[in-house]
Amino acid sequence: MKVDLFDFDLPTDLIALRPARPRDAARMLVVQGDAPFADCGVLDLPKLLRKGDVLVFNDTRVIPAQLEGKRGEARIGATLHKRLDLRRWQAFIRNAKRLKPQDRVEFGAGVTAIAEERHDDGSFTLAFEGDEPVEVLLERAGRMPLPPYIAGKRKTDEQDREDYQTMFAREDGAVAAPTAALHFTDRLATALDEAGIGRETLTLHVGAGTFLPVKADDTDDHQMHAEFGTIDAATVDRLNAARAAGGRLIAVGTTSLRLLESATGEDGIIRAFSADTSIFITPGYTFRAVDGLMTNFHLPKSTLMMLVSSLMGTQRMQDVYAHAIAQGYRFYSYGDSSLLIP
Repeated sequence: MKVDLFDFDLPTDLIALRPARPRDAARMLVVQGDAPFADCGVLDLPKLLRKGDVLVFNDTRVIPAQLEGKRGEARIGATLHKRLDLRRWQAFIRNAKRLKPQDRVEFGAGVTAIAEERHDDGSFTLAFEGDEPVEVLLERAGRMPLPPYIAGKRKTDEQDREDYQTMFAREDGAVAAPTAALHFTDRLATALDEAGIGRETLTLHVGAGTFLPVKADDTDDHQMHAEFGTIDAATVDRLNAARAAGGRLIAVGTTSLRLLESATGEDGIIRAFSADTSIFITPGYTFRAVDGLMTNFHLPKSTLMMLVSSLMGTQRMQDVYAHAIAQGYRFYSYGDSSLLIP
């Protein structure tokens, strides 16, 4: 399909630079099949779902994966995006033309790494030196990796260490937040419990590839970056049982959706999963696991815009985004939410 089918014009003043306060005060556009759009709020979620439905969250935790350093006099920026082993990460590099294999980069605070290998996409393998866990080094020298559309408008600060982390964050490894879950609070979780709506978690370590634009003219020519995910057997059993009992699985975020679909066979049964996934969902895809999606508003011509168009229909999503823009919804990572039920 032509990538231009997923384009739209967004006024820059609708890009949210900070989250709503409190988090659950965000707006939520509800789209159910062909029904008229409903302008609601995130706090309305318990009454919009049914008893027995299950919300599926990603419990990955964002690490401070953005580093600024030097190789000699050259300034080098690094954004880690995939762990390779205990001390080695693949990283996108700014000013990569000044970096050669086996160069040492000094990131400050006693943190150094060797640029071991340059990959075909221009990224490098960075091997961190020393005995301290890499997570400790990153806490000392790294910054939260805010997406470019926020970081390009303001500096990352200490508030982002809290704001850019969901209440479900448990497993270190993401370099981008599963932002649909940023709206959840203890207050909202309690209301969902009281309404009989279940909650389950899985883990997909979101990579920086999620921010990369689709440069190809046709979706067939786009290469997705792989991300590591896991769903344990006990969680799978509960999810399958909920579906068998008539409950709907509502993915909270595209990361949860992509891992659920990766773990589900053509028979519709979800199975335990622990592997990389590079699933790329475009219109024509047959969904096997999810019955709905709660998600923020995505970038034009992005793989995530293609995913929501696959779920709801390409023209339907163009209409959804036109409505959201006309009504002043806030877009992207710190923005408002939508509930999409085909």
